[in-house]
Amino acid sequence: MAKERRRAVLELLQRPGNERCADCGAPDPDWASYTLGVFICLSCSGIHRNIPQVSKVKSIRLDAWDEAQVEFMACHGNDASRAKFESKVPSFYYRPTLSDCQLLREQWIRAKYERQEFIYPEKQEPYSAGYREGFLWKRGRDNGQFLSRKFVLTEREGALKYFNRNDAKEPKAVMKIEHLNATFQPAKIGHPHGLQVTYLKDNSTRNIFIYHEDGKEIVDWFNALRAARFHYLQVAFPGASDADLVPKLSRNYLKEGYMEKTGPKQTEGFRKRWFTMDDRRLMYFKDPLDAFARGEVFIGSKESGYTVLRGLPPSTQGHHWPHGITIVTPDRKFLFACETESDQREWVAAFQKAVDRPMLPQEYAVEAHFKHKP
Repeated sequence: MAKERRRAVLELLQRPGNERCADCGAPDPDWASYTLGVFICLSCSGIHRNIPQVSKVKSIRLDAWDEAQVEFMACHGNDASRAKFESKVPSFYYRPTLSDCQLLREQWIRAKYERQEFIYPEKQEPYSAGYREGFLWKRGRDNGQFLSRKFVLTEREGALKYFNRNDAKEPKAVMKIEHLNATFQPAKIGHPHGLQVTYLKDNSTRNIFIYHEDGKEIVDWFNALRAARFHYLQVAFPGASDADLVPKLSRNYLKEGYMEKTGPKQTEGFRKRWFTMDDRRLMYFKDPLDAFARGEVFIGSKESGYTVLRGLPPSTQGHHWPHGITIVTPDRKFLFACETESDQREWVAAFQKAVDRPMLPQEYAVEAHFKHKP
């Protein structure tokens, strides 16, 4: 009898919608919430366990199922759950996947089932009102200490601002929504709620690192920034569909890590630098948490004369790491060295992706303005 019930639950996995985790989309879910009627992956089941008043979980294969629970799962399932709990998700709201950090996945699950934000749109006010202010911990540019700073996001002014003192009349920085990006970086920042915000200052990328002790607060800030970007882009590109605009709201970096580089003359020694590949900008820093990049390299398309090559020119000297990469641009060659072959493979793949993608009209403008600091 118990075997039959377990088999009945396993058969439900074959139904359309149930073959992937209801919350992060991971394939072949092994767990289920028998109070919500959804099939979920091991990782998301751990988050469900933290909200026992809403969700109770079982292993599909290992736990015993009673008749009523099997019946409940049969009457619900992932598609029915989505229709209910995701019926009013705003277009701009970030829907995490299995590769996203724990915080984003946890807050998505809590927003759906615990707070029911996507059933009752009035609960979305913290990130959809067009204005938000509050205090966030911000890393000092020079001393690396995190200090409490007042932040104000205003869609009307198209900017995110922060102030060094509560009573300050003038903001310390004004970040235009037009050039703003935000991405969660818990490992790099050393806090599970760490958010990296980048913006353009004099056509160079400036980083700030922030967090809030409360996971909901920082994710609300993140989605408020995405909402502001969404509304800005709707005005800037009136004919564009939501599907066109949503991928432009925030970007995760294509790749980050250490490589060695040498200067434009390629005669000085190679130096170890932290590299971040953001769309077509390859930036390098002395330290991963530096405010400004030491330099930036624009990576255009093959049609515009950009090529990526494995290895270094035969005469190259001074690199400690064995696995070289050469990027050929219309102006010069950039030489890099990676510590391992797998690093080299991943970097080459990231560069190749950019080179293989035809350039958009606005990217030609970026290329023209690009100031490479040697």
